[in-house]
Parts: sequence; structure tokens; C-alpha cells
Amino acid sequence: MTEDELPESLAEIRDDFLDLPEPERLQLLLEFSQELPEAPPEYADHPELYERVAECQSPVFIAIELEGDVVTMHATAPEEAPTTRGFASILAQGLSGLTAAEVLAVPDDFPQSIGLTRVVSPLRISGMTGMLLRAKRQVRAKAMM
Repeated sequence: MTEDELPESLAEIRDDFLDLPEPERLQLLLEFSQELPEAPPEYADHPELYERVAECQSPVFIAIELEGDVVTMHATAPEEAPTTRGFASILAQGLSGLTAAEVLAVPDDFPQSIGLTRVVSPLRISGMTGMLLRAKRQVRAKAMM
């Protein structure tokens, strides 16, 4: 998948970051952290529906739903970890609504493409990459059911 083939939702997010000077990108990431969609109530009492993202230092959990061929990503991340929460929000907003094939075609290096590699630590970028890879693995597993 080339840069131009990135799903529109993720391409828009990437472009929003790249259009800003580097110092302002962190502020946009913090804004995303405040926009992490709430998971549906049925997930609150069932933590087993989530998968822990071990690559993240903070406790981040994701769950993928596949209804027909449409993906919805749910994520939880603590408010005291705004960078990680921002990354989870970017992926939840960017992947939800895509088809399974579109999610699976997202380049694994998408987190490196949004212009934050010099603003946040490599460990944090690695955490976002871990979230994306786990989301893709869950999509693959659910699509095969």
C-alpha cells in the first residue's frame, strides 16, 4: 500500500500532523488523547474481551469487533498516560469504520509516518506499532471465524 493508498481516515490524521510544525504535533496528540471513544458498556464488566498491548508501558487494552466486514476498534488507556492514550485514540478513530481488508492493508509503519518520531520517544512509537499489529491480528482472527 503506497502513501496514497492509506485509508482516508488515517490519511487525514497523518496529514493533520504533518501540516503542523513539530512542536505543535505533540499538542494535537494530546487533543486526540481527550477524544478516545468510550467503549460500549458491555465491555466494562468483561475485561477478558480486551487484549493487553504488552509493548506499551502504560496499561493499554484493545478489542476489535467485526460486524459484517466493518471493523470497530475499542481501546482503553489511562488518562495519566496522554501520549499512549492519544495513539490509542488515533487508531480507534482511524481504523473504526474500515473494512477488514483495509485494516490489514494499513502499513505496519503507519505510526512512524505521522511525524512524531522526533517529538516522542521511540518506545512510545513502538507502543503504537504494537497496538496496530495487535488490532490487525485480531481482525485477521475474527475475519477467519
